[in-house]
Amino acid sequence: MASVEDVYLRRFTPLVPPARSEVWTWFFMRLSGLVLVFLVLGHMAIMHVLDGGVEKVNFSFVAARWTGAFWRSYDWLLLALALLHGAIGARVVIRDHIHGTRWAKLAVVTLYSITALLLLLGTVVIVTFDASQMPGA
Repeated sequence: MASVEDVYLRRFTPLVPPARSEVWTWFFMRLSGLVLVFLVLGHMAIMHVLDGGVEKVNFSFVAARWTGAFWRSYDWLLLALALLHGAIGARVVIRDHIHGTRWAKLAVVTLYSITALLLLLGTVVIVTFDASQMPGA
């Protein structure tokens, strides 16, 4: 079986061999992109198309949906993959357009800090959500 590095090198012939982390980042982007397509299509179908469309989405709908672990896991996976996939893509854009080493490092650190904060906040909301504790419940 071919390693991830072998697949990467068959696809690209770089002048300088890539760092091992870059190869795994490349692999993650391909895999997460494929998984995200199915997660997003499922999300769009359930939340916006099937069974009444967007008019049915309200607090009660989300509260009922998040009573089980499956939908919480589904939504967390969608959140995590979208944030990580977007952050890695943005990092590539930063490296392409910011040429000063210090500014590029600052931009990447800021990007990853914001990504980590958003992932942490989203995880806290998904894990700790309890509809019975909400005002008016």
